[in-house]
Amino acid sequence: MKTMTVGEFKAQFSDVIEQVKAGEKIAVTFGKKKEVIGYFTPEDSDAKVKKKQRPLGPLKHLGYVMADDFCANAEDDFPINDASL
Repeated sequence: MKTMTVGEFKAQFSDVIEQVKAGEKIAVTFGKKKEVIGYFTPEDSDAKVKKKQRPLGPLKHLGYVMADDFCANAEDDFPINDASL
């Protein structure tokens, strides 16, 4: 794993991107003690988040249906200019 300071990282950002694309892992350090503040690593194909359809839970066997003519209107539920408020 390669290590570089924030300044080096900023100055060589395009080169760093190419190195990461090639599989290199880079630790970025900061301060006089050069403490590692983060890592720049290639994306792991196994770690990609895959969206999947969520089940409706314990009532999924009942299904979910919404009427075609359903219309929700916030003004009906929350009158803004109502004198009774």
